[in-house]
Amino acid sequence: MSKEFRSPIGQAWLIENLELAVPRPAVESYAVAGARRTRSDGSRITELYPMRYAPEETVTDHIRFALRHEAFDFGVLVAALRRTEPAVIERWVREQPTGSFSRRTWFLYETFTGRTLDLEDVRTGNYVALLDPEHHVVGARRNSRRHRVADNLLGGPGICPTVRLTPRLRAWMDSGLQEEARALTASCDPAVLERAVRYLYTKETRSSFALEGETPDTRRARRFVVALRAAPDFDPADKSALLRLHAAIVDPRYAEHDWRCIQSFVGETIGGYRERVHFICPRPEDVPALMDAWAALTRRVTDGRVDPVVAAAVSSFAFVFIHPFADGNGRIHRFLVHHVLAKCGYGPPGTILPVSAAILRDQRGYDRVLAGFSGPLLDLIEWHWAREMAGSPGREMVVSNETAHLYRYFDATAFAEYLYDRVAESILRDLREELDFVAVFDRALEGVGEIVSMPDRRASLLVRLCIQNGGRLAARKRPRFPELSDEEVAAMEDTVRDAMSRTARAPRAP
Repeated sequence: MSKEFRSPIGQAWLIENLELAVPRPAVESYAVAGARRTRSDGSRITELYPMRYAPEETVTDHIRFALRHEAFDFGVLVAALRRTEPAVIERWVREQPTGSFSRRTWFLYETFTGRTLDLEDVRTGNYVALLDPEHHVVGARRNSRRHRVADNLLGGPGICPTVRLTPRLRAWMDSGLQEEARALTASCDPAVLERAVRYLYTKETRSSFALEGETPDTRRARRFVVALRAAPDFDPADKSALLRLHAAIVDPRYAEHDWRCIQSFVGETIGGYRERVHFICPRPEDVPALMDAWAALTRRVTDGRVDPVVAAAVSSFAFVFIHPFADGNGRIHRFLVHHVLAKCGYGPPGTILPVSAAILRDQRGYDRVLAGFSGPLLDLIEWHWAREMAGSPGREMVVSNETAHLYRYFDATAFAEYLYDRVAESILRDLREELDFVAVFDRALEGVGEIVSMPDRRASLLVRLCIQNGGRLAARKRPRFPELSDEEVAAMEDTVRDAMSRTARAPRAP
């Protein structure tokens, strides 16, 4: 339907009529002639309502619509409240002192603008939940006695992402993935499991560095594995712990001793001299407060009430958007996925799910979901080049407008959906395959040893080459074993194939 036949309502009305400089929400509502319906265009959803749903042309009526009908975006709502005079909210609350929408708006106004309204505390009535759990993933309840509102937000005024409870997220949350991962390891021989886990830690480390286009030296790889093993005990509120983690994963010459003090951005150099900017990070002066808020957010979502994978997405992506260091943010971002999953008790104890390996296989999808956040910000940030940076072919960027709110309030739904897809793949593909590989390898190695008593290294190489080629030694690899007869090689291939068939599992796609 053409735009002239539809009228924006709820969040869309607030953006248009208050001229809010915020990214547009993933879900927008319009009043139209006709029946109630929903249109989806990739990651964007348009909700169409019959004209009788259209509110009066006031800020409070459209906020009421958003609270009642929409899975709202805090970036829009907070910006709208900051544009609204205190008297407007005070009048609404006095007219409807026990109304759930007026009290929720009152709570949000005072919490997110820092202004205290000229209103007396609510004395009677039931507490009302701030977020509708039918529309959103919610946090643990914190009661506000002044407003008689149950604050179930994921974060607070410093950082408060929202996650819409989409059909895709509901399906993953109800899928029993965690139980499947635990069942896979519970039925595994302890010795096989221990060897598989050692490899999975190495695989996760290599994959995380590969996503940055790096191959770590032995020392850095070892330090990262040590950090991953200690992830359950990591304290995000301990700044010194973050600095030590940063020092462990970057070249020691570039280890930082505090949050970054320069304006960072993510981009690429075109033609050797011109920068194409993809993402502009928060201003350096905003980083300390954002990091304090991020630590509080992470503590809140890891208290056991929020789905662990959603909690991992919220914490890890909020961190990488703040970009508190000049380098190493992506690896710490993925480390935080493991910290939150372990902190929440997700997955088999003592085992790591190689999520970075799953991301590496879908790097375009990873880049796409990151661009879904960073792209809209470029139109809202005023910046310019100042000068060439000393010792660097790049230039110094200066951001001239207030931007901290762009990183405080955002819709994290796409990140939660993407991370769930990758966690599922790491369980249903990587964990399964590695457990199977080790079990097959051990059986095949034992059988090969019964045919010819080969040195361990030679026998291991032959078995590995056979497994990689479907149970047969490739013709081009045959000359590497001149000491073996064709009959011995054939018998060994039979042994490897038998081990593979005995260990095969029924496939299940993520």
